[in-house]
Amino acid sequence: MDLGLRGKRAIVTGASRGIGRACAIELAREGADLCLVARDEALLAAVAAEVAAFGAKVVTVRADLATETGCVEAVAAAAEAFGGVDVLVNCAGAARMGSVLTLPVEVIDEALQLKLYGYLRMAQLVAPHMQTAGWGRIVNIAGGAGTSPTAGNMPTSLANIGVLNVTRALSDALAPHGVLVNTICPGITNTDRARDLARARATREGRDVEEIVAENGRTVPAGRIAEPEEVARVAAFLASEACSYVFASALYMDGGSRRATP
Repeated sequence: MDLGLRGKRAIVTGASRGIGRACAIELAREGADLCLVARDEALLAAVAAEVAAFGAKVVTVRADLATETGCVEAVAAAAEAFGGVDVLVNCAGAARMGSVLTLPVEVIDEALQLKLYGYLRMAQLVAPHMQTAGWGRIVNIAGGAGTSPTAGNMPTSLANIGVLNVTRALSDALAPHGVLVNTICPGITNTDRARDLARARATREGRDVEEIVAENGRTVPAGRIAEPEEVARVAAFLASEACSYVFASALYMDGGSRRATP
């Protein structure tokens, strides 16, 4: 299927690792030009080289998207390089964890600043470009924790449920302008961060990392955790011409873990 992404101008945040990196590569594979945004300049440069191998035009922006300045700089760089923005994939954001009984509210603030407020600011900044063009796609990577709160995941859960609410509101505001806004909610995914956590646990318990990863996979109905590339392929579809009538949806890619219906 031709997704119609050739020549589209895309921003991918959190592009240096994990799902963000996979999304950037998949969009480049489909012919999009990329503005890659993250905080680690060396990792960004490595992903830029991978993206450029597909023939994509690519610019990188080292920015902290927990700040308004960082968001402004990222969108300005994309608009200057490409003359506009057609696609935004919001993927920046990780949160510290801790028991809800002892968790400092400052830890929740950190998660909200980067993931919720950062996503919203980026969407607000690209919206005028998309409204002018009469076409656009915003794909938010929110994580399944938004609808699965636990005693230990409040920072990420609150940020992610906020993203779902923002997705609904942005879709209502932008749908008349031909802009589709949707969310992907991955469960456990084989990202660099997930492997870092598995490695730390393996060290504590004197076990093999792959054993921990496989064990995590056995906790979900699918029997394995997701690969970043699987999420990226869905993100590419939601960012494409081929996706023409999906509005304000949340697509769960959690291997069947979610218990709620629908």
